[in-house]
Amino acid sequence: MNSEVGFDLDELEAECARLDKLAAGEKFWDDADAAQHTLKRRASLQRTIDAWADLQKKLTEQSELTQLMEMEEGAPDPDLLGELGEALEAIEAEQGRLEFRLVMDSEEDPGNAILSVNAGAGGVESQDWAEILIRMYARWAEAHGCTAKLVSVLPGEEAGIKNATFIIAGDYAYGYLRAEMGVHRLVRISPFDAASRRHTSFASVDVVPEVSDDVEIEIVESDLRIDVYRSSGAGGQHVNTTDSAVRITHASTGIVVTCQNERSQHKNRATAMKLLRGQLYKLEMQKREEEKELQHAAKKSISFGSQIRSYILHPYQMVKDHRTDIETSNVDSVLDGDIDKFIDAYLLSLIESRAEAGPHS
Repeated sequence: MNSEVGFDLDELEAECARLDKLAAGEKFWDDADAAQHTLKRRASLQRTIDAWADLQKKLTEQSELTQLMEMEEGAPDPDLLGELGEALEAIEAEQGRLEFRLVMDSEEDPGNAILSVNAGAGGVESQDWAEILIRMYARWAEAHGCTAKLVSVLPGEEAGIKNATFIIAGDYAYGYLRAEMGVHRLVRISPFDAASRRHTSFASVDVVPEVSDDVEIEIVESDLRIDVYRSSGAGGQHVNTTDSAVRITHASTGIVVTCQNERSQHKNRATAMKLLRGQLYKLEMQKREEEKELQHAAKKSISFGSQIRSYILHPYQMVKDHRTDIETSNVDSVLDGDIDKFIDAYLLSLIESRAEAGPHS
């Protein structure tokens, strides 16, 4: 690998300097919302600059180590060669992730994601599959330094979950996880079937951005129906003895959001409103973006033929993304959160589609 990072930081540093000058102005805080947006933009740019600078440092160190090894007499240490190869692979992967971030041009991409999983047809089979997916995304979040906060869950009657919603917080969580929207299909020998027959299960994944309070979204109070009820599932005696869970129905769109994770009704309502803002913002994006068909395949029915990815555990083992044809036989690794290969390939396909369609696509 070349020791030079293929990216010029001058433009980003110049933009940071411009924003710093803007923030130092006397009238900067006259518009508090605009000021907050500017500061968030400045912080995001700085994180990008720091990440690329760190990558350049690692590349330089590896290049110097390689040169030292070449200068030594005799055969190089095989253990050291192995460590060097692993380090270079990690650097290449990090460079790829940073390059993806450069082409994530949506204002929402750098922010947090609200991810929901809903069990499809198949009863307990699909409900168990939905819970497996929840774990997969929680492990992905953990591996990427993100936090995954469960805000709502509806348990299945026998096992698994009917639906669950997480807020996944971290840099570019939405930018990456939006690639997961759609129907996920599982084929396996059922652990719930006494006859050990093969079953096919479906679950849908929906992802919306967590919209900050400084983004203006019109919500008419009279358009909301707010219900409170007792939380279901684990949570201790408190959960079962107070009407703390909140369900908000938006009459104009039919959107329904729930939150039951917090102990107080007030906090659950605040979180539910955050979920609603994200859903309404997503609707607005759909209206404005010409690529909505690519980004919202999840509107198809949760049934065979509409899936974006298949996870085959029997009669052979394979995970295949039907949008990009990327596949792997390491099913266990994928279900343990190793889904970057699928995410990266899909996002790259979107980038290539935009390039082919031209600047007005």
